[in-house]
Amino acid sequence: MKKSTVVAGLLAMAFIALALAGCAPAKTADAAAPAAAVEKIVWKSSGHGPASDPSQIYHDMVCNAITEASGGRLEVKPFVGGSIVPAYKEVDAIHENVLQMGYSCPMYNLDKWPAAGLISSRPGALPGEALRSWFNFGGGADLMNKMMEGYNVMTFPGALSPLPEEVFFHSKKELKTLADIKGLKARCMGDGGEILARMGAATVIIPGGEVYEAMQRGTIDAMEYSTLASNWNMHFNEIADYVYLSPTRAPSDPQVFFVNKDAFNALPADLQAIVKNVVSNYTQLQHEYLVAESIKALESFKKAGNKVLKVPKEIDDALIAEADKFYTEKSASEKPIFAEIYNSMKAFGVAYNSMK
Repeated sequence: MKKSTVVAGLLAMAFIALALAGCAPAKTADAAAPAAAVEKIVWKSSGHGPASDPSQIYHDMVCNAITEASGGRLEVKPFVGGSIVPAYKEVDAIHENVLQMGYSCPMYNLDKWPAAGLISSRPGALPGEALRSWFNFGGGADLMNKMMEGYNVMTFPGALSPLPEEVFFHSKKELKTLADIKGLKARCMGDGGEILARMGAATVIIPGGEVYEAMQRGTIDAMEYSTLASNWNMHFNEIADYVYLSPTRAPSDPQVFFVNKDAFNALPADLQAIVKNVVSNYTQLQHEYLVAESIKALESFKKAGNKVLKVPKEIDDALIAEADKFYTEKSASEKPIFAEIYNSMKAFGVAYNSMK
C-alpha cells in the first residue's frame, strides 16, 4: 500500500471521530457535579389525650400535613398523649427537647406558670372567636411567650384553637341549687377546678383517658372534659345521666401548639413558615369542625336518654362572682405577668362586647 493512501485513511478516520464528538451533548458543570443531599429533620410531637379525642386526631393531622408540605424535609412523628411522657407533661418534655412539638391545654402547666390558667378553660374568659382574635392580633401570643420566659418553649399566632364552650358537667347527680355543688366529687381542671373548690365542690385532677373509668367506678360524681362533640366521641353518655350546659365555667376550651424554641429557630425560614401555616390552618379547622359536630352531638346525647339541662342561674351567678374574687386576688399576689394577661384579656372582652 502506498504511503500516501495510508495517510489519507488515517486523516479520514480522524475527521469522522471529530465529527462524532461534535454531535455529542456537552457536559455542563451542573450535570457533572453530584446532587447535594437534602438534610432531613425529624421531630417528635405529642397530643395530650387518648386516640379518640378529636384534638389528638387533629394533632396527628397537623404532624402529617407538615411532613407532606415540606416534602419530607421536616418529618413530624405524631404520638398519642401519655405514650412518650406522662399525660399533661408534654410542655416539660418540649422544654427538655424530648419532644420538639406538642398540643396541650395551657392550664396543664399551672405548676410552672400560674397565669397559664387565664389562657385556658376558665370562668369568665373570652368566647372562642374573641379568644383567637386576642391571641393572634391582640398580643395574646406575645404575652404567653413572655409568661414562658426562661423556658426553651415558644408559641406563635395561629397556634391556639379556641374550640367551642365546654360542657359544664356530666353528672350522676341533679344540680338544682348552689347547695348541690357543695361536696360534689368532680373532675375539674385548671382555675375552674380551684374556683369550684372555693364554692364547696370536692374537685380532683384526673387525666382525660382515666375519666370514664373514674365515673364508672364512682370515684367521682361529675366531670368536665371538653366540647359536646369530643365528649360524645368519648362515650360519656354511658356514665352520667345529666348533661349540664353553660358558658360560664369555660366559654371556650383552648388548646395550643408549643414548640421547642431552639429546634424551631434552627429550621430554615421556609420550614418555619410551613409549620406556622399548617398549624394555623388546622387549629381553625378544628374549631369549626367541633362547632358543627357539637350541634349534632347535642341531639345524640338526647337520643341516648341523657337529660340535657341548663345550669341553674343561681350556680352560674355564684361561679362568676367567685371567679371575679379569685382573679382579683391572684392579680395582686402573683408575678406582674398574671395581671398583665388578665387585664389584656378583660379589656379585649369589653371592646369585643361593645360591638354586640
